[in-house]
Amino acid sequence: MTHIPDPDFSQVALSDYLLKILPDAGPLQSVSRFKGGQSNPTYLLQMQGGRKLVMRRKPFGDLLKSAHAVDREYRVQKALADSSVPVATMLHLCEDVSVIGAMFYVMDHIEGRIIWDPQLNEIPRAERHAYYECMAQTLGALHSVDIDATGLSDFGRPGNYYQRQITRWGRAFREGKTVERPDMDRVMAWLEATPCPADDRVTLVHGDYRLDNMIFHPDAPRVLAVLDWEISTLGHPFADISYQCMQWRLPAGGAFPGLAGVDRAAHGLPTEDEYIALYCKAAGIRSIPHWPYYMAFNCFRMVAILEGILRRIKDGTAADPDRGREMGKVIPDLLAIALEQIETH
Repeated sequence: MTHIPDPDFSQVALSDYLLKILPDAGPLQSVSRFKGGQSNPTYLLQMQGGRKLVMRRKPFGDLLKSAHAVDREYRVQKALADSSVPVATMLHLCEDVSVIGAMFYVMDHIEGRIIWDPQLNEIPRAERHAYYECMAQTLGALHSVDIDATGLSDFGRPGNYYQRQITRWGRAFREGKTVERPDMDRVMAWLEATPCPADDRVTLVHGDYRLDNMIFHPDAPRVLAVLDWEISTLGHPFADISYQCMQWRLPAGGAFPGLAGVDRAAHGLPTEDEYIALYCKAAGIRSIPHWPYYMAFNCFRMVAILEGILRRIKDGTAADPDRGREMGKVIPDLLAIALEQIETH
């Protein structure tokens, strides 16, 4: 977490507003920004009475249409409050941009751990597999959510999920790219020309399901909350599991650490195939056919997302420019993985 002595919004205005809508929380004492939050800056709000809240806001400045949808984040987490998917308790959505200069929402703070290193070096070897198993189980629960019962049947357009995502992120990349990337052009051309192999199932998808978007119990392999629901929608479940499995193929270290070259057995970690099997068991399915297609798709989408971060750095609207530049360094690795998958498809 990064301390911010002078936030880029009025702390007085935020405190006055929170006193009106959450009077029991007490006045605002201090504001600190969490590590990460490249898209929507995230802050710890320490209240004078000892209570802790968390605020996520849209970035300031000109934004791409439909991007940084904190209102959608708020809605989906509120809808999941009584489901088997662990989420933080939503407290308030402020759509009045005059308060701090951008739309934001406030949720309860959850005491726990965010783990950044997929090797889980801070966790005893004998317990590491259990952490991956609980991640797979949580993802299976997410894809089993009854979207009608939770009021999310209109949370996205059913059908043609991959085609719509390819169109959306392809357009975003082309409009916002900071440099020419011929390998990305090749990947986009292949995805646009290749028939999608997915079946017609529709589930809630997170869109950014990965290790550091979860809060774990302080000392047990249990997910207390899944975070960062900005690009969640109705879609196809294989997009989430293949997205998470990119981590097995990315290099270790850096701002986007992976497990490539790591001896999984020696570290007590599942292989990619073993993790997929854990997920399939949790989701109640036998297997995932056409795996290379989904992996190539997610590498493409992640490159488009990272290119958007690089664009915001160039435009001066990025939440954390230094970390954003480090994350952008993984783009060549993602494109190499995508091209390898295309060759094997």
